[in-house]
Amino acid sequence: MKLVMKFGGSSLADGRGIRRVAEIIKRYSSEHTCIVVVSALMGVTDRLIGLMALAQEGDKKGVDLGMKELIIKHEDAVKEAMIDREKLIDALDSVQPSFEELGRLLNAMTVLREGTPRTKDRILSFGEALSCLLLYHTLSDMGVKAQSFMGGDAGIVTDENFGEASPLMEVTRMKTSTNLTPLLNTGITPVVAGFTGVTQHGDVTTLGRGGSDYTATILGFSLDVDEVWIWSDVDGIMTCDPKLVSSAKLIPELSFAEALEMATFGIKQFHPRALEPSIRASIPLRIRNTFNESNPGTLISGAPKAGHGIVKAVALVKDVGMITVSGAGMAGRPGTAARVFDVLGRENVNVLMISQSASEASITFLVRKNALYKAVSDLEIALLGRGVIDNVAFEDDVSIVAAIGAGMKGTPGVAAKIFQAVAKKGVNIRMIAQGSSELNISFVVAQEDGQAAVQAIHEAFNL
Repeated sequence: MKLVMKFGGSSLADGRGIRRVAEIIKRYSSEHTCIVVVSALMGVTDRLIGLMALAQEGDKKGVDLGMKELIIKHEDAVKEAMIDREKLIDALDSVQPSFEELGRLLNAMTVLREGTPRTKDRILSFGEALSCLLLYHTLSDMGVKAQSFMGGDAGIVTDENFGEASPLMEVTRMKTSTNLTPLLNTGITPVVAGFTGVTQHGDVTTLGRGGSDYTATILGFSLDVDEVWIWSDVDGIMTCDPKLVSSAKLIPELSFAEALEMATFGIKQFHPRALEPSIRASIPLRIRNTFNESNPGTLISGAPKAGHGIVKAVALVKDVGMITVSGAGMAGRPGTAARVFDVLGRENVNVLMISQSASEASITFLVRKNALYKAVSDLEIALLGRGVIDNVAFEDDVSIVAAIGAGMKGTPGVAAKIFQAVAKKGVNIRMIAQGSSELNISFVVAQEDGQAAVQAIHEAFNL
C-alpha cells in the first residue's frame, strides 16, 4: 500500500519515543510506500508560544533561559535516539542553524515588543522543523533511506491567512507530486514537518489547530494514497472519554460523517478540517496507537456500516456558556436572528449550538466560555434598546452532551430513550438541538450533571 503516517507529539515525547517511531517507520516502509508527517516534540509548541509572550513583554532574560531549555530538550532527545556517534554529531550540527534563526527572531520580537502574524507563524514552525530533522537523522542511524522536508518544501502552498492558513489544493497537489513522487519511486521515505506550508510568495504559514493531521490528509489527497494513519497515544476513538465512563470501548469503524460529528464535539484524535481532504478523495483514515501496534485502531471511511449500533459514542463538551436573547418584538420580525449572529460573526465569536422555539420570542445558543462575556457585552451594546430585543441573559455553568451515530437516522424512539435515561438520573435538560442529518442529538445540562448524563446514555445503549 501507499501510506501517509503521521506521528503526534505524544509519540515523539523524548529520544526513546523518536527511536520507537523510527522503528515503526522502518518496519512498514520495508513492505509499503510511506510518507511520514511529524508534529513538534511533546510540549514544544506550547514552549514556543510562551517564548513569544515573553518576547512581547521585552523579557530578554526569560527568552534566553527558555531558548537554552529548548536546545537542551532537543539535544538530549537526539542523543538518546541515536546510536552511531558520527551520525549523532551530524545531527547535532544540522539543528544549530534552526536554533540560531529562532534566537534571532525572538530577539527581534524582544526589542520591538511585538510580533506580526507572519513572524509568529515562522517561529511556531520551528517545532515541527526540529522534530523532522531529529527523526530523519534517527532513521538514517537505523539504515532507512529518508529525506526531510518543511511543509512548503514538500509542496504545500497556502493562502496568506497566517495562523490558520488553508491549502491551495490544486497547486499543492501538483507541487507535492513533483517533489515527492520521484523519491517514493526510488524507495526514499519523505519525512515532512506537519502544521506548516508556504504562501505563493514563500512566506511560512501554519495550518492552525490540528495542523499536522491536516498536513497528513493533504498529502494523502495529493499523492493518491491508500490510507492515512494517525499515530498517537490511544488505541483509537472510544465510545466515550474513559475518564467519564470507565467501561468505554474502542470503536472499530466509523463513517466520515460520524467522525466529523465527533471531531466537531471535541474528540481529541483529530480536527474536523483534517477530514476534508480524506472525504474529498474517499481516502480511509485510521487512528492507531504508537505504544500498542498490535491494535488495528479505528478505521474511518465512506458510508456508515449497517448493524453497528444506533448510538456509537457520547461526547461531553465543557467550558461553554449559554446565551439567551429574548423580546416580545422578536416574534414575526424577519432578520432578528441575522442581526444577532451578525454581531457575533463580526467579533469572531463561534456559535456551537442554536435553538429557537416556534414562538420566536427567544433564541438560545452556546459559545465557548472564553468568549462568553465578550459575546454578551457585544450583544447588549448592539441590540438592547432598539425595540426588538429586551434582554440578553447568560449562564456559565453548563455543558453540552452529544449522542452520535448514523444508526439514529430514521430510527424511531431514539430521542425518547436518551431523555428517559437522563431523566432517571435526575438530570434536567436545559436546551435541545438536532440537525436534519439525524447523526447526533445534542442537549445542554448543568455542568455538575454532565458526567451523570453521559453515563446514563452510555448504559442505556450498552456502549
